[in-house]
Amino acid sequence: MFQLVQRRRYYLIASLILVLVGLLMMSYSIFTTGAPFRLSIEFVGGSIYDLKFQAETTEQAIREVFAQFGQDDIIVQKVVRLTDEKDENRWSVRSDFVDTQTSDQIIDALNEHVPLDLNSTQWEKVSPTIGGEVTRSAFWAVLTASVVVTGFIVLAFRRVPNAIRYGVCAIVAMLHDILIMMGVISLAGIFWGWEVDALFLTAVLTVVGFSVQDSIVMFDRIRENIPKHLGEPYETIVNRSVIETIHRSLATQLNAFFVMIAILLFGGVTVKQFIAVLLIGLISGTYSSIFIAVPLLVEWEKRTLARLG
Repeated sequence: MFQLVQRRRYYLIASLILVLVGLLMMSYSIFTTGAPFRLSIEFVGGSIYDLKFQAETTEQAIREVFAQFGQDDIIVQKVVRLTDEKDENRWSVRSDFVDTQTSDQIIDALNEHVPLDLNSTQWEKVSPTIGGEVTRSAFWAVLTASVVVTGFIVLAFRRVPNAIRYGVCAIVAMLHDILIMMGVISLAGIFWGWEVDALFLTAVLTVVGFSVQDSIVMFDRIRENIPKHLGEPYETIVNRSVIETIHRSLATQLNAFFVMIAILLFGGVTVKQFIAVLLIGLISGTYSSIFIAVPLLVEWEKRTLARLG
């Protein structure tokens, strides 16, 4: 039988390295931008303008117009939509929160500089208060999910000795996946300007459920095999359980991976960031269920037996 669980320390070290790299990326982002990753308007508040000009303009010209209204620290990006070559004069601008009157004045000033296609130009705003509420809600959503999952696993495995360990190991694997996703979005924010938005939270919560579900499948087979193979070392029982379950787990996950890869290759630009982050999270979730949650459970059990011995 392939000795998968017995090599657990290599998996744990590899995961630790990946998490540390992600934490370094977030630390660098905090040092350079003040946040672990680029936050969208939904979290920090502000105004965002989708501008469609009827003629060519420059980033500097747009900045000069916004500066007239005290908006010196803005983010200006030229938007290229592959589905419509006529959008070559479209720009996206994000500024601090301004009221409706000031935003209208900015639009008028831009229109005087270079005529705007007012039917295609739009802007929206989110107050800093609402942005803070969204951030708090996201934090509590992840925390609540963690508590509920732990409670469910402890209840489901209540007849297994030390049932709390199963819940803790599943949560650690889940946190591993969240940290991997955060590291990736931080890295992408530094190099490609990706932002954390509501879709990122959707991806995180999806991966939370996915990761825990996969861990439960592994743990359930361990629970079934413990009374069937009494007298065998715990490590051997767990290794057998993983080998018996891994093919079903991978077969289910590969179907989702192929669909998401197809969307990445042929889907719209607006969903590619969400799909990319979700794909990375699901890959991490599949990995962590097999190579983090289960090895941690075995390591915990062996250390306990060693102390008792």
